[in-house]
Amino acid sequence: MQADVRELTVFLEIARHLNFRRAAGALGVTPSALSHSLRGLEEKLGLRLVHRTTRSVALTAAGERLAKRLRPAFRDIDDALDDLNTFREAPVGKLRISAARVAIRLALLPVLRPFLEAHPGIEVEVVDSAAFVDIVKEGFDAGVRFHERVAADMVAIPLGPRLRSAIVATPAYFAKHPPPKTPRDLAAHDCIQFRFTNGSRYAWELERDGKELEVETRGSLALSDQVEILEAALAGLGLAYVFESQVESLLKQKRLVRVLEDWCPSYPGFFLYYPSRRHLPPVLKAFVDFVRAL
Repeated sequence: MQADVRELTVFLEIARHLNFRRAAGALGVTPSALSHSLRGLEEKLGLRLVHRTTRSVALTAAGERLAKRLRPAFRDIDDALDDLNTFREAPVGKLRISAARVAIRLALLPVLRPFLEAHPGIEVEVVDSAAFVDIVKEGFDAGVRFHERVAADMVAIPLGPRLRSAIVATPAYFAKHPPPKTPRDLAAHDCIQFRFTNGSRYAWELERDGKELEVETRGSLALSDQVEILEAALAGLGLAYVFESQVESLLKQKRLVRVLEDWCPSYPGFFLYYPSRRHLPPVLKAFVDFVRAL
């Protein structure tokens, strides 16, 4: 007995999320229905595809091989359906984008508003993820990251303006701690750390008059989201290294105080990146063309 497309679609969603609840949510079904469909597929194939316990979900060797073979086949099906957009006056379909929360706020949302107004037939799904996901494997059309963090086999184009960093803390914090005058003075301060998903910590990048520094700061708090770091600074938990555009209004309101401004030059901002293909799916091409036109 052969598996049907619906069962294979369910399996691929489980393989992508490795979580029944999230996979069920993506497909708009209940976790029990998802489990029933997977069980039926495994019975038809006579193979266990997924190891599942009360705490974890993992693919078996057979499941890994099946997922690896199915992903390009399903991408070809999606591309074939996307090609039908050539018969329409405007592209129709869904665009899936992976981006960190701060990139969504600063670079993506300002572009999406006019894009969606210009393309009412397109639906955009943005997934907030600070991790460096494989957008092809995870089923995304594109991602948003800094250029140096984009894989070499991807096409990357600027998205949004240049950025500048800012080092800030509350007036109450500086009432107890003398503001730093030089990067060396940061060693005496409680600096809120940015923690990457692999456990490493971000070294604050500073530059003045052509002199570049990477400062290994110290602090009692580490977070993995730039928006949360700003919230922690507003709560008086220490110095924060954030984006200037995040704090402009807060500085004007004097809720935050900026230091070492002359050590914070501007640099290229976020980039939209996507797989290198000769023929882009029409929905992705519409977005890429829109971004390039900006």
